[in-house]
Amino acid sequence: MAFRNFKMIGYVVYGRGSFDQLDEIIAPHRIAGAPMVFLVDHFFEGKPLASRVPVRGNDKLIFVDVSHEPKTSYVDSIAQDLKQTYGSISGVIGIGGGSAMDLAKAVSMMMTNPGSSADYQGWDLVKFAGVYKVGIPTLSGTGAEVSRTTVLSGPTRKLGMNSDFTPFDQIILDPALTANAPANQRFYTGMDCYIHCIESLNGTFLNEFSKSYGEKALQICKEVYVQKDHWDEDSDDKLMMASYAGGMSIAYSQVGVAHAVSYGLGYLLGTKHGIGNCIVFDKLEEFYPEGVKEFKLMVEKHKIDIPKNICAGLTDADFDKMIGVSLGMKPLWENALGKDWEKHMNADKLRKLYEQL
Repeated sequence: MAFRNFKMIGYVVYGRGSFDQLDEIIAPHRIAGAPMVFLVDHFFEGKPLASRVPVRGNDKLIFVDVSHEPKTSYVDSIAQDLKQTYGSISGVIGIGGGSAMDLAKAVSMMMTNPGSSADYQGWDLVKFAGVYKVGIPTLSGTGAEVSRTTVLSGPTRKLGMNSDFTPFDQIILDPALTANAPANQRFYTGMDCYIHCIESLNGTFLNEFSKSYGEKALQICKEVYVQKDHWDEDSDDKLMMASYAGGMSIAYSQVGVAHAVSYGLGYLLGTKHGIGNCIVFDKLEEFYPEGVKEFKLMVEKHKIDIPKNICAGLTDADFDKMIGVSLGMKPLWENALGKDWEKHMNADKLRKLYEQL
């Protein structure tokens, strides 16, 4: 049996105020004449965090539009502009939610790999290490800070660039950065972590490595969303570590049905990842009965709106597109349903599920 030899993050710093060490952390990685490029979630344009970014010399700060999940065309245009303007760069720092961090990972790799990022959607297709890259989450739950994937919507599919070259060289986990997140957004991304854990812990790929991280992350999610009655600094601290542990849990296992179905929504409708997972998970009693029951309690307790009827009015061609994207996520279905997963899930059953959303 071959065991997965997976790449972890190079360096991790955790703690309130650790963002202020960014200048010192990236200094040794600066190459003379080559700028550091900061990809910052456009939510922070004109806000205090933007003025704390340690821009030096010919460094470039780009406010990235993450209204929708990152497209391969957006990754390619950023990378091409940087190559044309600077030739080479010292590194890429992604500051924001999962989409901003995924963009940073993808742009880093496209500075050194030829063609389009769409060419690398899949498993282990990236040929060369990217430039130095740093991830700094301002939302907790996606696990993008630790994952070996960068989720992108391409011309024909929504699929990650999954490779050993994808993980960040450095992450900075500063819970203070998540303090002003909108309540709904905070819930959706927190539930991304919760759902990761439910899928990992109920999957056929489970082992003690992923179980240890998954159980801890799930415990923290419950402390924050079930046991606490109000949000405080401690909630931010806890959830940032749940996100990290949840991401580590799927590094050696895999996600499952909610993610596989949500990828179809993201590809066709542009539904953002966290909210898409919530919309789908709400209907997955058949696969994760206990998790869905607890999820519904958390939704009610925190007075969160889960969008309904988002697939109303779609055409047969639309459903076929989503089904094609979803069924293409074979490792996810295998983790959820076993090696013979195609006996348990087919286009007709998936269509019925999409019609409920």
